Amino acid sequence: MEDAINAELAAHGLSLQDIKQVIVTHHDLDHIGSLPAIIAASGAQIWALEREIPMIEGDEWPQKRPKPEQVEQMMADPTVPQPRKEMIRRMSALPPVQVKVNRALRDGEVLPLAGGVRVVATPGHTFGHASLYLERSKTLITGDALVSEQGQLGAPRAQVTPDMTAASESVSKMAALDVNTIVTYHGGVVSEGANKQLSRVAGEMTGANG
Repeated sequence: MEDAINAELAAHGLSLQDIKQVIVTHHDLDHIGSLPAIIAASGAQIWALEREIPMIEGDEWPQKRPKPEQVEQMMADPTVPQPRKEMIRRMSALPPVQVKVNRALRDGEVLPLAGGVRVVATPGHTFGHASLYLERSKTLITGDALVSEQGQLGAPRAQVTPDMTAASESVSKMAALDVNTIVTYHGGVVSEGANKQLSRVAGEMTGANG
């Protein structure tokens, strides 16, 4: 993964050594797995919402990672499909990522980066999930609070979102923003009718949870 990050940075004339801060949207392993390597190469500071910090630093068990006794139960459960068992076995064998968070962010805080980056607390996918609103370009980085496919915005996946009620409230909160572009971590960029698509998803989720 570090090679992929290096390649993407190089395409923009940058390297890992140019990274000064990393804003963590949430602590899932597929989002923080490369943090130790990035910190080692760059000395970057790590920023995250306060509620997410205990999971990033290792003081709390990751919210969606099964504990050893749960893994054992799943492996013995004949109703759990074999492919899921294999995925659980692989994931549980990976060592947890624990890094020091240098700055606790607050909901609504505007960071002096890229013309102003507003921190938007969007819990649901995890306790302390954060999204980021770039005020100058009206770009909304949603982490895993939303997904997309081929430019079409969608609700977060229920199977990996423990609190869909909170997730719905978070999407409604984001729908109040004036957005030109939405960046989802699973699915990519949504630019066509971003505001309308966001309002549509918010309405669908409110109806489903109402």
